[in-house]
Amino acid sequence: MNAVAASSEWIGSDGVRQPGGEVHAWRPGTNQTVCGLALSRTRLRRFPHVPFDFRATDVVTSEDQVRYICPRCVAATSRRGERNWTRVSPRP
Repeated sequence: MNAVAASSEWIGSDGVRQPGGEVHAWRPGTNQTVCGLALSRTRLRRFPHVPFDFRATDVVTSEDQVRYICPRCVAATSRRGERNWTRVSPRP
């Protein structure tokens, strides 16, 4: 399972810290993101309680705390060969 590493954080309404700023995928137990950035050198904060479930179709708006989603991390965590849609009623 991939978690989130981010450049900043904010406190949600439930009192739990959430990622903000630049967001990357991170595998707990390693010291680097999925795209190869070292967490210690880039000063990315770890969020092991937040799963990385961003997709290439996600749109970041001005109201979001997340400002940038790493496209290399999205590509590395997406499933290859699977369609993100299914045909409900195929033709006979």
